[in-house]
Amino acid sequence: MDKSHRILIVEDEPTLAELVQDYLRAAGFDTVVIHDGSDAAQWLQHQQADLIVLDLMLPGMDGIEFCKLIRKSADTPIVMATAKVEEIDRILGLNIGADDYICKPYSPKELIARIRAILRRVHPLGEENSATIKLNPDQLSLSIDGKTSELTLIEFRLFELLSREPGKIFSRQYIMDNIYNDYRVVSDRTTDIADFATIAAYPKGTVSAAMLKQRRR
Repeated sequence: MDKSHRILIVEDEPTLAELVQDYLRAAGFDTVVIHDGSDAAQWLQHQQADLIVLDLMLPGMDGIEFCKLIRKSADTPIVMATAKVEEIDRILGLNIGADDYICKPYSPKELIARIRAILRRVHPLGEENSATIKLNPDQLSLSIDGKTSELTLIEFRLFELLSREPGKIFSRQYIMDNIYNDYRVVSDRTTDIADFATIAAYPKGTVSAAMLKQRRR
């Protein structure tokens, strides 16, 4: 997930900016460091960031004015960092559009955890790696991004059931009750074999997480 996200670090302390950049890069993020608020605002006129780590006290344009400016045209997530711990600064920072607030000195690992938490909210699991999935009931086939595979009737019913509510975790019994409607006697592990064999034929991330999770229920 992380390597596809660009983090803009707006921090006027070169040592801290370099430290944060090193940790973020090690975590797989793409990073850009700018030390001046006005320069960062100008950079954003031509470039994009997935999240901004913003210092409150900056030359050129302080963090509060910068945040207000960004919120006029974009909803890019912002984590505001400052050495000021007064409650009024926290409230003010959040009210003008910051998504989170972290006080200096802070742990880079804590910052990364906060960044990941925000990005998970902005980019839910599966959204970035979403695929075009088509079910053909006449041919009992499944197509994912143009790659087609023939299915058994039970496999088709399983995919059809799970695709109705992407992301939902179904119990094993619910799946058994809904894909075997002829009252045959089958093992409760049958669905494991059906879905696992078919999932193995497709790239990681193209099938709903529910399909994987239900096997462990």
